[in-house]
Amino acid sequence: MEKSYISRIVKEMPDSGIKDFFDVANSLDGALSLGVGEPDFATPEHVRRAAVESIQRAETKYTDNRGMVELRRAVADYLAKFDLHYQGENEILITMGASEGIDLALRTLLNPGDEALVVTPCYVSYEPCVELCGGVPVLLETKESNGFRLTAEEFLAKITEKTKALLMSFPNNPTGAIMEREDLEAIAEIAREHDIFVISDEIYAELTYGKKHVSIASLPGMRERTLVLNGFSKAFAMTGWRLGFAAGPGDVIFHMNKIHQFTTMSAGTTSQYAALEALTAPVRDKEIALMREEYDKRRRMMVKGFLDMGLKLAVPEGAFYVFPSIADTGLNSQEFCRELLADQKVAVIPGDAFGACGDGYIRCSYAYSQKVIAECLEKIGVFVRKRMQML
Repeated sequence: MEKSYISRIVKEMPDSGIKDFFDVANSLDGALSLGVGEPDFATPEHVRRAAVESIQRAETKYTDNRGMVELRRAVADYLAKFDLHYQGENEILITMGASEGIDLALRTLLNPGDEALVVTPCYVSYEPCVELCGGVPVLLETKESNGFRLTAEEFLAKITEKTKALLMSFPNNPTGAIMEREDLEAIAEIAREHDIFVISDEIYAELTYGKKHVSIASLPGMRERTLVLNGFSKAFAMTGWRLGFAAGPGDVIFHMNKIHQFTTMSAGTTSQYAALEALTAPVRDKEIALMREEYDKRRRMMVKGFLDMGLKLAVPEGAFYVFPSIADTGLNSQEFCRELLADQKVAVIPGDAFGACGDGYIRCSYAYSQKVIAECLEKIGVFVRKRMQML
């Protein structure tokens, strides 16, 4: 029998549902897409210029493992706008995207066999990252009837003596759901009572529509038991720069940095100079507001488009995704996406790529121009009407 050198955990891990689907979509000539969660805005010119100037000054060596101290202080100042107060010196860690922050947080907090409650539907890396560090992912399935918000009852029902952490992301990818203060207060009360640590991925904190983002770490008694993850990809249109940050109790950050320094050394120096400019430029909030206003127009356009097709959906209040139900078409998520792509050459993401409870839904990103969105909605509408007529 031939020996396998591949780890059992990795071997049994499914490939990303997003990657699998786009391998097919990218091979189709003339296909349109609403699939990628990436801003179509360019990184602001002054940010790009700051990066170039840092290279010209030959500032290309390693930084402190934790990130440049000036950047960590700037992150701390920035987080104050969300009523979060951290010391840049020892409570902030600069990571290679929020994705590295998720991995570091779970490896720092979980022992083999510990359970991590994962709010789903969710970003595709959460469950695999729990498994890679020997933890046990326990899925908290949110419901469209609740606007895909996590309820206290759902949280409480899944807690066991092995529960160590709660991993959640609001505003949410893929549903666009947000949690308001009263929603978070109920979750925080349970976390305190059961001594559960919270990992809160807030990468879309700037992208809420009509309601200001509230971080669970800002609530009484939660700062010391919460790690906040964020980054520059979404609100700053800096996906390819691969830069994020973690903010939390000093001892958690200290131990996360031990893993960080042994695996990546430090985040990219040029990206850090760009991020420093993004955070400290006087036009920062104006630039974010302009992007947010454009996303809001696209959001309303996409919501109306799906409702006009007769599809049900929970109106998203954050991020840049709509998560309509396609159950009335008689197809599951995978079937709908494959047939839509073949029939109309439009690519969207199957909802079950974000967890089993996402089956019966599709994720559509409005991080695309209004022209592309309008064309895609027209084609999806044609496909949906044809399906409905067949039932």
